[in-house]
Amino acid sequence: MVFSNNDDGLINKKLPKELLLRIFSFLDIVTLCRCAQISKAWNILALDGSNWQRIDLFNFQTDVEGRVVENISKRCGGFLRKLSLRGCIGVGDSSLKTFAQNCRNIEHLNLNGCTKITDSSLKGISDGCRNLEYLNLSWCDQITKEGIEALVRGCRGLKALLLRGCTQLEDEALKHIQHHCHELASLNLQSCSRITDEGVVQLCRGCHRLQALCLSGCSNLTDASLTALGLNCPRLQILEAARCSHLTDAGFTLLARNCHELEKMDLEECVLITDSTLIQLSIHCPKLQALSLSHCELITDEGILHLSSSTCGHERLRVLELDNCLLVTDASLEHLENCHGLERLELYDCQQVTRAGIKRMRAQLPHVKVHAYFAPVTPPPAVAGSGHRLCRCCVIL
Repeated sequence: MVFSNNDDGLINKKLPKELLLRIFSFLDIVTLCRCAQISKAWNILALDGSNWQRIDLFNFQTDVEGRVVENISKRCGGFLRKLSLRGCIGVGDSSLKTFAQNCRNIEHLNLNGCTKITDSSLKGISDGCRNLEYLNLSWCDQITKEGIEALVRGCRGLKALLLRGCTQLEDEALKHIQHHCHELASLNLQSCSRITDEGVVQLCRGCHRLQALCLSGCSNLTDASLTALGLNCPRLQILEAARCSHLTDAGFTLLARNCHELEKMDLEECVLITDSTLIQLSIHCPKLQALSLSHCELITDEGILHLSSSTCGHERLRVLELDNCLLVTDASLEHLENCHGLERLELYDCQQVTRAGIKRMRAQLPHVKVHAYFAPVTPPPAVAGSGHRLCRCCVIL
């Protein structure tokens, strides 16, 4: 590297190094690297470890190989607090072990989509990164229960653990989390299809501080999981249970009666629930802000009436998704006029909802964004036979 002869420049003379270092602390990675090429003095300042406490390499993911991570770890050492390697598929176990040895103060680590890493990486992280609070392992599909066991034995302070798409994980992994991670507040198990009620029940018995739990795509779960959540996790604010088709009103009734802090629920394709679930949520969950009921085909106008007439409906409800709720009619839209905070309403393929009904509702709630599909008017026979392909039209009001 060849530096220009700017070490005696005016800015270097007027500003103390401490102030320049402070200025550099606000620069992004690319700008820091450019500054490092200006002069020897700026190279030292720009590459000072204190400027590299938070690093996100997502924009460079195709160029990031193991040696890059190793070099960063050696440069930053104990300064580094937050690192995102999201999508860096070239990073493997060897480089992560070196990273864990050098960056022992790391608190936030995102390995989403780092598909080469295995349980060996988690062992290294456990040994070196005892201050870790947030770890994203989504789509690291080589991870198994052995890796999770190794991880949580060393990283007992984890508050957020994202395991979305870790398809090899079984109930045993949740038992290890339950034993060691009592501070856990957020857990994502989306598409971990081997998980059953046994694992969720064990998890809830040890993780009473849970505030956010994603179980979407865990299709083996039943009301036993909801019961465990209701009896053990009163702080729960977010529950995502899309495509958990065995869950029923009974489970959600117990959950609602015990988890009064619920703010967001995704119940898409929980096909067995009825208006009874909405009645319980309207009574016991006054903080509810976002609710997805898409493809819950047993929901009717009565359930929407109870929801919209409740405290959460009047004051808190912001987002309601009712796609493919075939029994919902324009009467539901009239009920929702009571929801003055409503910002978005999804009505795709609600076949008994009309344009006129949406127009009337929006006259009362002009700020609401309504997304809906309507079939086009059937054309005359001559046009229909002309070979033109018909399609449904999307209306965003």
